[in-house]
Amino acid sequence: MITSGFIAIWIAWLMAGGSPGPATMGIAGTAMNEGRTSGLAFALGICAGSAAWGIAAALGLSAIMLANVWVFEVIRYVGVAYLGWLAFKALRRALSSDEVALGNPVTGSLPTIFAKGAAIHLTNPKAILSWGSIYAIVAPNDASLSMLLTYFAMLYAGSLLIFVGYAFLFSSARMVSAYRRARRWFDFAFAGFFGVASYKILTVRLS
Repeated sequence: MITSGFIAIWIAWLMAGGSPGPATMGIAGTAMNEGRTSGLAFALGICAGSAAWGIAAALGLSAIMLANVWVFEVIRYVGVAYLGWLAFKALRRALSSDEVALGNPVTGSLPTIFAKGAAIHLTNPKAILSWGSIYAIVAPNDASLSMLLTYFAMLYAGSLLIFVGYAFLFSSARMVSAYRRARRWFDFAFAGFFGVASYKILTVRLS
């Protein structure tokens, strides 16, 4: 089940999760301005919303893919397009001279901050698109529900690593300063990796 191809996709999943976006920049801004505890609460809320979409996609796709193999291919191409879009955005940021803001802090009690984090992913169509695409990429077209849930556990562990890691990293002023200095090189790396991953997924032969 754990192949070199899956490891490459898992790394792409980590990079997609860690690339600048509403979730990651919200965590960074909250951790930087409100402290590590608030940043963690926001990150765990995002993880909760991500889990809801991930499980829903596994439950739905397990039945759909068994009945309609063509859905597998459609979702794969959607995933390719999404990775291509991420590559374009990262390249555009890398070539831009504008300073990239690290997001606005989320304030309130810890339960409120958690709920706001969950709401970001529950109301974000990209979340269900990402989960549906990644299942179609890593799982065979006859994948059982138990197999999809196993993939969910491994991919979700990566999401926890990224989002919780952001809360810890960006509660450090030194890390924020280092990120801003190296931001352009990070974006070039993101653009290259997403572009290669998109091409590899587009050209791979599915069995």
